[in-house]
Amino acid sequence: MELKDQILARMYVVITLMALLPVVIGLQVLNVSAIDGSDLREVAEHQSSEYRDIPALRGEILDATGRPLAVNIERVDLALDPMESGFRNVSDRFYATLSEVSGVPEATLRARVRNRTSRQYVMLVRDVQMSGAELAWFASVPGVLPTGTTTRRYNHGTTAAHILGATGTDGGLTGLELSFDEILRGKDGRRLLHKDRRNRVKFMPGNEERPPEHGESLVLTIDLLKQSILEEELARGVEYARPKWAAAVALDPQTGSILAMANWPTFDPNRMGAYPSANRRNHVIADMIEPGSVIKVVPAAAAIERGLVALSDSIDTAEGSLKQGRYTITDTHPNGTLTFADVIKVSSNVGTALVAERMSEGLMYQYARQFGFNQKTGIELPGEADTKLKRTDRWSATDQSAMSRGYALQATPLQIALSYAALANGGVLMKPHLVKERRDAAGRVTWTAEPDSIRRVIDRVTADTLMRAFESVVSEGGTAEQAMIDGLRIAGKTGTARKAGPGGYIPGAYRATFVGLWPVEDPKVVLAIVMDEPERSMYGGVVAAPIFRRVTERWMAHMPEMARYVHRDDHALPPQSPLLVPDVTGMPAPIAGRRLAALGLEPAGKPLDYHTAVQSQNVSPGAMLVDRVVVRLEGALDSLESMPDVTGMSGREARVWLGSLGLEVEAKGHGLVREQWPRPGARLTGQARLTLN
Repeated sequence: MELKDQILARMYVVITLMALLPVVIGLQVLNVSAIDGSDLREVAEHQSSEYRDIPALRGEILDATGRPLAVNIERVDLALDPMESGFRNVSDRFYATLSEVSGVPEATLRARVRNRTSRQYVMLVRDVQMSGAELAWFASVPGVLPTGTTTRRYNHGTTAAHILGATGTDGGLTGLELSFDEILRGKDGRRLLHKDRRNRVKFMPGNEERPPEHGESLVLTIDLLKQSILEEELARGVEYARPKWAAAVALDPQTGSILAMANWPTFDPNRMGAYPSANRRNHVIADMIEPGSVIKVVPAAAAIERGLVALSDSIDTAEGSLKQGRYTITDTHPNGTLTFADVIKVSSNVGTALVAERMSEGLMYQYARQFGFNQKTGIELPGEADTKLKRTDRWSATDQSAMSRGYALQATPLQIALSYAALANGGVLMKPHLVKERRDAAGRVTWTAEPDSIRRVIDRVTADTLMRAFESVVSEGGTAEQAMIDGLRIAGKTGTARKAGPGGYIPGAYRATFVGLWPVEDPKVVLAIVMDEPERSMYGGVVAAPIFRRVTERWMAHMPEMARYVHRDDHALPPQSPLLVPDVTGMPAPIAGRRLAALGLEPAGKPLDYHTAVQSQNVSPGAMLVDRVVVRLEGALDSLESMPDVTGMSGREARVWLGSLGLEVEAKGHGLVREQWPRPGARLTGQARLTLN
């Protein structure tokens, strides 16, 4: 083939290929857009976008008065879409607040917005420290885009450290931070972001976004001031007594609210890693100890309530020594013949053991169970120890006597305090609690604690009788003279117990305890203090009682309502007041019985329910009695057609009674019924409204 023909052939091939190229390209475009288009677009969208979490704010922890104890410190980058609807309405406040928080002049912030390169995005400030509340407000402003990191700060260092606990990168580690971690942490949101060709992330207004659900805050029952005082005085007592550890807990016996809780040694949750792990141990709930003589409230209650002994009965403790089996029980010194009241006052081991001998087998065990020494308290803190109460089928011949003196059972300091709270409130074991209420990020209350009683331990008559005996402990000649405060009536009990080790009791090792409550007339505070192996003295009346006195004196300075309970005379026990018999006819039998028992009288009669009204009582209303008297009630099926008078009753009693009558009850408030509708005597309408104090 000639050269000319070769050139033409090649030209035809090239022209043909060039003519086919648009067709091939067109087919490929068709394939990309019509056939694989949706898949490719999905891949491209995935490669150019990503989801990022919007961290939820951890809830704060506040004391009972609203003072912040644990807060969030945020390091924040703050961007803005100034075109967002609603921003203009709050822009002035936004610029002023951001300027105050960041230190950047307001004029500079406004200039950054005016000179932005993107119509709908501008970065205003970076790495600004702010509180969780401040961040929550900025996040609520339309168009504001906060990002950053959060750290937890405990405003008062070591104060309440064992209550609050601490957090780590994954959430709560100890204390309430761990127990309420799920509630505090909230739920993260997320935001869809886009990346450009250089893989730089950009926020695109209008992208998919799910806002975070911020954690709830906890309001505690403790007061920062009282908590600080307790910790200071416990540390002062430790300096004097030099124990291995010490613990103290105070609570309101009427509600079970924890007022303060302290441990030594302690730690700073802001720097938890700088302290030994032993410092983080909450001895109030984590250490089981043999209580020693403070447990004598249990045998005393059993013996008094079962009629085995009266406070005035004489008990011969001889020379202060008693042989039981292979053990010899001793007192600190000979006491001779004592009344049972004085057995409690001077803490006679021999006298207590002799009274325990009068009990049937298992009676001590029964009352120890009733006082809660067989179960956890249920407080909202992790790490509470299980109690150890030996079953009666495993008892030796001397275990009942040993238990009456605080051995053969183990309990935590909190359980010991709760047993005296039952004495203080008239015989009811309460469930303790630290959290008063929960609030959402906007400050709205979402949950409120209510006092929760576990069971009635002893009747009110027994509690009132014992109160006088335990008040004598904190008087001249009692074992807790150093807890006395001039003019204030205090009841309590000291305790000294040998300390057990792996191979038995450790020679020379003791635990010293004091539990006190005040004022006796209407107890508001129960405070228990325990010291482990104090070097100064093994007696609770020497090392623990003075701490109680100093704490109480300082607390009273901040409790003006207590002034009416201070009597500047002496510590002589007042005579027993006569009892006024109320008129309980017409009341449902269960309520009538509780009303009599609450006044120190003993109701009797056939078991009756809420549908049975009291028709008669054997003791006339208005009679004045000094001694315990049985009031026998006779009842008949009730057929009320008019509204009964429930004013002055507890809200619970009133609701139960009216509910038994078929009424739908709406109650507002807490405590006793102050007002009611319908009024007494009106026809029943199917509904009732109560206003409580």
